[in-house]
Amino acid sequence: MSLPSFASTSFSLPFTSFFVFFIFSGTSCLATHANTTRPPRQLSVNYYAKSCPQVEQLVGSVTSQQFKESPVSGPATIRLLFHDCFVGGCDASILIASKGGSKELAEKDAEDNRDLKVEGFESVRKAKELVERKCPGVVSCADILVIAARDYVHLAGGPYYPVKKGRWDGKISTASRVASNIPHANSTVDQLIKLFNSKGLTIQDLVALSGAHTIGFAHCKNFVARLYSYRGKGQPDPDMDPKLLHALRMYCPNFGGNSDIVAPFDATTPFLFDHAYYGNLQNKMGLLASDQALALDPRTKPFVLDFAKDNHKFFQAFVAAMDKLSSVKVVRGKRHGEKRRDCSMHM
Repeated sequence: MSLPSFASTSFSLPFTSFFVFFIFSGTSCLATHANTTRPPRQLSVNYYAKSCPQVEQLVGSVTSQQFKESPVSGPATIRLLFHDCFVGGCDASILIASKGGSKELAEKDAEDNRDLKVEGFESVRKAKELVERKCPGVVSCADILVIAARDYVHLAGGPYYPVKKGRWDGKISTASRVASNIPHANSTVDQLIKLFNSKGLTIQDLVALSGAHTIGFAHCKNFVARLYSYRGKGQPDPDMDPKLLHALRMYCPNFGGNSDIVAPFDATTPFLFDHAYYGNLQNKMGLLASDQALALDPRTKPFVLDFAKDNHKFFQAFVAAMDKLSSVKVVRGKRHGEKRRDCSMHM
């Protein structure tokens, strides 16, 4: 698959029309990313071969329907997986609802998680309900989230890959541990590398997983500083395409803008899971500062260039990185885990 030409891309009518279409969608799908260096031996592609052999077909029936009815379910669920795995490991703790009157909020209600889209949670809830009817008390919410995220990658045009299973659901979900464990829109490459390394992920994994921004959208608040006063200097980010800057400013004023307005991470193929994201970075069309920085830093730039040239190479790296991500600090056994019937409530 050859790289599309971005040099002559016009952001006049097509780009601004795109913004108008999604002006009130309220979507923010920042791909996030994962605390161990090797997958636990207990995880297996065939983990439910005897106890619930149809689990992937059951989840797939839900994800395919959700994708048709609400395409935003894709990036929303992928982002949900990233936020889950990076905070305490892939244990579905992101799905727990805060208890009324509790002093400690659950992860999902942390400030950095408050714009996670309901479509991601709904995808897992519906899949879990269907699986419970067929295989009660067998399949964890954590496994269902990983399977669903894979399904959405594929439904959007990305690779289909085998998913290892056997996770249990975690017993701890606290908002206080979120902020320091997930990437942010203005994270520097140094910060990103340090965070990803703490989860057992390499620089290549970092760049490949950032490619999940090939689909999805972000609210103005995540990039507005780049448009007016980047790094507090009173000037826009010089590493942003002028036409993109102009288009974004039309819908994201410096002050008093509509908090529901969103922009696509990938302005060229926003609904297709492909390598265009990396070509955009080469052409200063990254939406977030943390995205654009990957094309500038000498440690990450070589991977951006490689993936921009070769869609297959991106897919291979993404699959390998997702396998590592979904194996971060996996919970095993009744001592540390549980098998929730309702993903939003501890047993």
